[in-house]
Amino acid sequence: MSEPPGAPARNALVRCVAAGLIRPGRRVLAARGETYQETFVTAEHEAAERLTIREKLTAGSLSLTPAEAKIAQVLLSDYPLSGLGSQANLAKRAHVSDPTVLRFAAKLGFTGFAAFQASLLEEVEARLRSPLMMVEAKLNKGSEQSIVKSYLESVAELTASAAESAVSSTYERAVELIMEARHVGVLGGRFSRHVAGMLTGYLVQFRGGVSGLGALSAESFDLLIDFSRRDVLVVFDYRRYQANVVEFARQASERGVRVILFTDGWLSPIAEFADFTLTCPVEVDSPYDSLVGAVAQMEALVAQVVARESGAMGRMEDLERVRTRNRVSLTGREDPNPDA
Repeated sequence: MSEPPGAPARNALVRCVAAGLIRPGRRVLAARGETYQETFVTAEHEAAERLTIREKLTAGSLSLTPAEAKIAQVLLSDYPLSGLGSQANLAKRAHVSDPTVLRFAAKLGFTGFAAFQASLLEEVEARLRSPLMMVEAKLNKGSEQSIVKSYLESVAELTASAAESAVSSTYERAVELIMEARHVGVLGGRFSRHVAGMLTGYLVQFRGGVSGLGALSAESFDLLIDFSRRDVLVVFDYRRYQANVVEFARQASERGVRVILFTDGWLSPIAEFADFTLTCPVEVDSPYDSLVGAVAQMEALVAQVVARESGAMGRMEDLERVRTRNRVSLTGREDPNPDA
């Protein structure tokens, strides 16, 4: 079946947006046959191009035949490794024909199996990308005066994107799990454990039985014996994903612990068994991924806790009395010399 008129131009336009050559919201002249027409570039172009294959497969709008659904099931069962073999191997594992695999790739928007596989490989590379690998790609080419502004603008776009993709019901259900659990453990990776520490500090104001697990060591795994089905583990894990964090979460899940995961769009391996997964963008104009979105999501979760736990004021007031008595802060101190 031939493409509808203008499809090649629109596809090229999408690729230009994804490459950063055209910004959404701009009008451009796009080739259509031998003529040119004005086309409005929208954020939908960018969103459609940046969907991972996993996201396309799990989208409710994707209509698959029974044979194509078998391929999707094989891919999702061991994603993305199951799609990195040959076309014939994928067809054999899904018990379908080679042409069915080609039609499946086309339905996902690829020109062939090679293009489909190239996209999978790009996802793998993106998940494993280190700051060193991103320096050249993300180094700001403008003047030194523009670096700070460019970075801050990219952070603003990141938080806006996180807000647009937020699903309130997921936060509500996650908070319900946290507040009704017997014990809550909070865990993060090399950098994200600092976000985990912030969440721990907030949660202890609303309930007891909260512990931050800090930097994991061999001895930390001994703590698993105290986790049970009545407990919850909140995990922060972002690319390149920390092996011992993934393993701790996996073993906790095997013990029946409910797992709430904060991660990026490429998904930590923990997403395979997590009960709830909250994702946010991490890419900004810097060789380093940003945790601004993670902090915003964590604080949004806390805001949901505040809205739900109106009865926690007594605990907060008691905590304030303890802090005041021990002169924790510079404000609200008791007079150190009341008799003077």
